Amino acid sequence: QVQLVESGGGSVQAGGSLTLSCARSGVPDVSNAMGWFRQVPGKEREGVAVISRGGNTYYADSVKGRFAISQDNAKKTVSLHMNNLKPDDTAMYYCAAGLEVTNLGRWLTSADGSYWGQGTQVTVSS
Repeated sequence: QVQLVESGGGSVQAGGSLTLSCARSGVPDVSNAMGWFRQVPGKEREGVAVISRGGNTYYADSVKGRFAISQDNAKKTVSLHMNNLKPDDTAMYYCAAGLEVTNLGRWLTSADGSYWGQGTQVTVSS
């Protein structure tokens, strides 16, 4: 059974920092990428940052220079380090495991063929 469990969400003031973590289990070997996506009620899901098994990364323009994605393959975790948070970053953040991802940038926008966690809420106040 695939499980992706997010943690680390919370409420911060603008300019603050948070680190999200995702622990995975049961993910099949064909999964070769992990990522973070976010969604605000009434809006479409948005890709935030993705990382390949080999460590290549891809970020949404809106978070470049502020967010960093990292992974620990031994511990089967992926983290999202978020700095200089803005109110527009407020959303439910979801961890995803991508299956046979061939293009990180495309997966960031499409999130096709993925397993999903339950999400963790991030709220940034001005």
